[in-house]
Amino acid sequence: MSSHSFSAHSADEDSRNESIKIYVNGELLPKKEAVVSVYDSGFMLGDGIWEGLRIYNGKIAFLNDHLDRLYASAKVLDFKIDLTRDEMVSALYDTLAANNMTHDAHLRLMVTRGRKKHPFQDPRLSVFGSTTVIIAEHSKPSTVVLENGMTLFTVHIVRGQPNSQDPKLNSHSKLNCITALTHAQKAGADEALMLDPHGFVATCNSTNFFIVRNGEVWTSTPRYCMNGITRQKVIDLCVQDGIPVHEKDFSLFEVYGADEAFVTGTFGGQTPVVKIDGREVGDGKPGPVVKRIRELYKALATA
Repeated sequence: MSSHSFSAHSADEDSRNESIKIYVNGELLPKKEAVVSVYDSGFMLGDGIWEGLRIYNGKIAFLNDHLDRLYASAKVLDFKIDLTRDEMVSALYDTLAANNMTHDAHLRLMVTRGRKKHPFQDPRLSVFGSTTVIIAEHSKPSTVVLENGMTLFTVHIVRGQPNSQDPKLNSHSKLNCITALTHAQKAGADEALMLDPHGFVATCNSTNFFIVRNGEVWTSTPRYCMNGITRQKVIDLCVQDGIPVHEKDFSLFEVYGADEAFVTGTFGGQTPVVKIDGREVGDGKPGPVVKRIRELYKALATA
């Protein structure tokens, strides 16, 4: 990543990540030896699900929420995760222990339908059980991005209808979002702002999107965006702290006139947005509402 390009996942480089151990189906393997079969359904077809998790003070934040979503997604895709919830929790913490990670770490948990007997789409060909991979990295969100904010560009690629590919499904199939991101980057922005099929603001390519207008926090309805765990925590925290918050349809008209904007995700928590489609948001700097929400969220995540 170039020094002038940011994202909500920008992190400070950490040389310790070259010697991490990665969990692959019950084994903890050196980074260079951690591989899956070319017949794996995740590699071959994007047939898998994942969760990103953050570690604070030795604890995986909001773990039950993430596991609820993971196991619900497996049920939607109609495959069985070979590990029980308790076994999955043990695998996650064992991976952290093997890497001596207790804080400022990120876990990428991936589960696929597993290795196939033949290289075709039919899910009945995945006869060897699910594949589980856990990558743990030393990872601290970039302070440069948090202090200076990032830029968005609205792309013509929309978030689809739930009867095409439900945006709530955190699947390995992310081409819709990746294509949106490449368009935004070609336009010189850090990430993409995506609309829904009706032209209302939906989400960003990898995070949920919020604006602040006259002290009120707005985010899109959940119809066309990921049911983000950090998104919901922000909504809950606003309610608890007396900050007016609304899930509603709104257009770029309201976005361009917003006082503040930010995105949410497990990795960065809340990342300020300072420019959208070449227009400065507010005064072009992270504002007081997002700073307050970051304080509330940090207290909750580290409790």
